[in-house]
Amino acid sequence: MARSYHTLNSQTRVSEEKLTTFLRKNGQHLLPMDLITQSRVAIDELIDAVGRATLETILEVSAEQVVGNRQPGKARPGTVGWYGRQPGRVYLGDRKLGVQRPRLRQRGRGQDKEVAVPAYAALQNRQGMQTRRLDIVMNGVSTRNYQQVIPEMAESVGLSKSSVSRETIEASEAALQELLERRLDDTDLVVIYIDGLHGGEHCVMGAVGVDTEGHKRVLGIQQGATENGAACKDLLQNLVERGLDPGIQRLCVIDGSKALRSAINAVFGVQASVQRCRQHKLRNVVERLPREQQEQTRSLMRAAWKLDAKEGMARLRKLAEWLRPDYPDAASSLLEGIEECFTINRLKVPPSLHRCLATTNLIESSQSGVRMRTRRVCRWRADMPARWVAAAFLATEKNFRRVMGYRDLWALKAILRGEVEVKAKQAVA
Repeated sequence: MARSYHTLNSQTRVSEEKLTTFLRKNGQHLLPMDLITQSRVAIDELIDAVGRATLETILEVSAEQVVGNRQPGKARPGTVGWYGRQPGRVYLGDRKLGVQRPRLRQRGRGQDKEVAVPAYAALQNRQGMQTRRLDIVMNGVSTRNYQQVIPEMAESVGLSKSSVSRETIEASEAALQELLERRLDDTDLVVIYIDGLHGGEHCVMGAVGVDTEGHKRVLGIQQGATENGAACKDLLQNLVERGLDPGIQRLCVIDGSKALRSAINAVFGVQASVQRCRQHKLRNVVERLPREQQEQTRSLMRAAWKLDAKEGMARLRKLAEWLRPDYPDAASSLLEGIEECFTINRLKVPPSLHRCLATTNLIESSQSGVRMRTRRVCRWRADMPARWVAAAFLATEKNFRRVMGYRDLWALKAILRGEVEVKAKQAVA
């Protein structure tokens, strides 16, 4: 004898209509035990049916809150009444799901129109699904294989490669817009790291800032063909347009790109404090030497960087004189931009900050997170690099930690402001 909680039809399938009626009548989810004890359906199918039945129950209850219970008879003019059901779609975390949605309609002369069901309207927001799909794709799942990595669920729609691709494009465009519209007025930045990231034949310049509390933040990006001066200047000007005050002295950490250095001069002025990445300098010099000379030169350069700026530069100039007869290219590379390799020494920045300020490792670490999330992209179209890099940067930003020695950043801020005052007095004199 069948009990009230039996929800199997004659084909031993879950009857969604009975299950929906049961859930609405009882107001709670009771597990139909006969489905398990008789082993007639898989648990996955049960969860699938209960999930969709729950959604349709929510839609029915929401419609009842607008129009009341179903009542037989003809609707009165000017009132809202039930108008049957029709197939619809709702947006969940990682998919679109087909459901049977109730319809409501207002009847009357000049007032015959469809009335929205509040719950159904709320489930039409695609932003959450787009964001989730973008996260999945950023974790290395191709749009072609997207359907294979999410749990199977009947009536799921929009899982084709083209559909997932469209949703991913929209989500990445939203991420790019979010990044490029970030206001920087209230951000007290003391350090700005700038570097380029290549995607196919395209280059995307990126900037990451550090505030006085040591928190890192992605500031902006600018796509260009190469690390040219125009792209670098556009990046910095965009930061100024979004509220970054160019009159406040900050430390810019770069890899030594001449185009980037000229852009800093154009936007922040020639008085801007710039620290050249020592790792790039070390690599540029050592790779121009034979193997037997590399380790000694590397040790001498590292030792010089620990000294006072004047003494350290004198040591490196002597090293360049020693290298010039046999290795002129290495000597020239060593002397190029030597003063900016000692900026933090000249400013007498606390030693606790030297490790994070002497190189571009901070932004390169962020870029490694971008590369990890874009590693599956094998063909870069012209509009893709900026969107993908922006979305990957924002995803990587969630894992940012404070910089090493952040407790002494107040000292760096005081030093930089004092530097501005000194230069202002020198200009007046």
